[in-house]
Amino acid sequence: MEHTRWLDDEEQRTWRAFLAATRLVLDRVERQMSQESGIPQTYYELLVRLSEAPDRTLRMSALADTALSSRSRLSHAVARLEETGWVERSACLTDRRGSFARLTDEGMAALEAAAPGHVETVRTAVFDPLTRDQQAALRDVAETIVAALADGAHPLGVGAPEPATADHT
Repeated sequence: MEHTRWLDDEEQRTWRAFLAATRLVLDRVERQMSQESGIPQTYYELLVRLSEAPDRTLRMSALADTALSSRSRLSHAVARLEETGWVERSACLTDRRGSFARLTDEGMAALEAAAPGHVETVRTAVFDPLTRDQQAALRDVAETIVAALADGAHPLGVGAPEPATADHT
């Protein structure tokens, strides 16, 4: 290892504030999801991604990419969602290795039931404490970090056009 580029005092303060903020927000959201809907945040995110896709269907590899998940972790999560009846998996007819995940009507209903509490928690934890200018700055910073780490892709819909369907955050 060559020269270590240590964080200066301001960078250290920024890093620690970033860590604390992300942990507190994610903990708050996970706690709300668990208490009110029983849906883990990671599963909720998969349901949202599927709800925004044409025909509420995505190829498993695309779902893994947008959820920033490994293929094996995604496969396990989709299996659990299949058990609840919220997602159906089907084989790809043109590629024997590929498969699709589709959000069922039951899954859509579960998502719609969970969305109001989820969005209120996100609004309270992230948006209410910030001015519009701070929200724009936060978005700019987050999109910059995602672009630097995501190999040019647009995971999580960052930089992608807004979906035509209802926003379930």
